[in-house]
Amino acid sequence: MDFEQEKNWQRVLEHVKADVGEKPDLQSLIFLIGVQELGQGHRKFKKDEKVNLMHIAICRLLEPYGYYKFIGIDPDGWPHYEAVKQLPPLEEKEQQELMKRAIVDYFLSEGIIDPQS
Repeated sequence: MDFEQEKNWQRVLEHVKADVGEKPDLQSLIFLIGVQELGQGHRKFKKDEKVNLMHIAICRLLEPYGYYKFIGIDPDGWPHYEAVKQLPPLEEKEQQELMKRAIVDYFLSEGIIDPQS
């Protein structure tokens, strides 16, 4: 991650910390993005719903990179994506860096953080 990306990553962490009271880890951020993308507010989720929320977030985060395509919302209000291309084989550290970059891009594109602050 370059210097600017790292600064924006820290902005994301501080923004979420201000909202939830503690600095989130990568998994927590992905879960929160899934909740945001579902758009049904914060509530208790069953175990399988939590897995689905993580999947929604990963698809949404990787959609701008061309890996997934949004195909619609089901009758229960859950977004669905289809895989467009396969992710290249990545080491764990590379996967984490890709997700961090995608999360920063998400927060910037949604106007949640300001790159100039």
